[in-house]
Amino acid sequence: MQEATWRLKSLKQALEHIHAKMQLKFGFRLWDGSTIPEVSPKPKLVINDPGVISALIRRPNVETLIDAWVQKRIDIEDTDLFEMAQLRPTGKLSTIAKELNRWMLAKAALPFLFAPSKQRSSVKIAGEGARDGSEASNKRNISHHYDVSNEFYALFLDKRMVYTCGYFTNAENSLDQAQYDKLDMICRKLQLKPGDKLLDIGCGWGALICHAAEHYGVTAIGVTLSEQQVILGRQNIAERGLEDRVSIELQDFSTLTGTFNKISSIGMFEHVGIANHQTYFKTVKQLLEPRGIYLHHAITRPGKRTDKLFMKKTAVYKALIRYIFPGGEVDHIGMSLRNLESTGFEVHDVEAWREHYYRTTGHWARRLMARKEEAIALVGEETYRTWVLYLAGVTITFERGGALIYQTITTRKTRTLSGMPLTREYLYKETTG
Repeated sequence: MQEATWRLKSLKQALEHIHAKMQLKFGFRLWDGSTIPEVSPKPKLVINDPGVISALIRRPNVETLIDAWVQKRIDIEDTDLFEMAQLRPTGKLSTIAKELNRWMLAKAALPFLFAPSKQRSSVKIAGEGARDGSEASNKRNISHHYDVSNEFYALFLDKRMVYTCGYFTNAENSLDQAQYDKLDMICRKLQLKPGDKLLDIGCGWGALICHAAEHYGVTAIGVTLSEQQVILGRQNIAERGLEDRVSIELQDFSTLTGTFNKISSIGMFEHVGIANHQTYFKTVKQLLEPRGIYLHHAITRPGKRTDKLFMKKTAVYKALIRYIFPGGEVDHIGMSLRNLESTGFEVHDVEAWREHYYRTTGHWARRLMARKEEAIALVGEETYRTWVLYLAGVTITFERGGALIYQTITTRKTRTLSGMPLTREYLYKETTG
């Protein structure tokens, strides 16, 4: 008992010092109910057990923090993740840290060094995942992310169940409107018309192929490796009376035969793995008719001075792959364009959508938080907390430019003119949802 009291007293002194020196705009609440400082700002970081401190001293990394958050051993109070991010100290942390009394902090940490800490979270962790490009590893990685449950995704997605970046013609538009406008913009970029044969790689629950068939008269096939998506997608197709023109297959696109004059890939490329990009584009080219249009929609990261520097993954990036997107890797837009051109595509248009995705993921995160109790009932509190952290974190990353996203329009290159419009005027017309 005496040791626990001493440990708690040392921690309080350290947190008071950190709060004052870093001029924090939030306070702390500890497991005994005490607040630091005593007269504390309303937003608080809550530390629910001393094992959190022990774990952070032994493994001071992002994964330790994520584990603690997922298990609710750390939490926030009177705020949300978005506001908490805004309350971070201004300026470089390395500069601010120089003002801290390291001897005091080390002395406060010592009593926690050998204190017990709890086990890791029970949330399913995939590891970095295989990126060998095989159908088996692709299916395993996709299943980890997309087969949480259709009911879970329905809590925060729009009514069409579109799990990719929306298109906000007005910043105040609803998520439903933004997703309708995205689907229609893609169809215009592909110049869809009756008689076209469309392939959507990584089709999700089939929103794009249904929209294309209903509004542009095409025949469309979508492929996914998620069994949950196939079940609900086929149900939606039947309910809309599109079974004669639209189908969803549980199939790796690389095993398809035949050709299409229009192909789209919307938010699927992130699962391919950089080592497999050339093979991926060559396969798309084989499935695309000469002068056919391919629309490539994918998240990227800002490029670095060299590809060697670019390939180094941050701790946050590694955690994202470990917990959410096994096998996931994103390139930079220069790498995408180089690979497209080197495998026989001609690039016609590249459009940045970063601020659209910032708004989209922000909608998703807030919608999920608003339905917290339903989500916990479906998937459990640890999975709910993992996903809220993921969606809020991605939103902040897009806001700050740490992640980017582009739509690129290409055609399969030939020795003749491409047949593409001479201007972009055809892309911009009024749409209604």
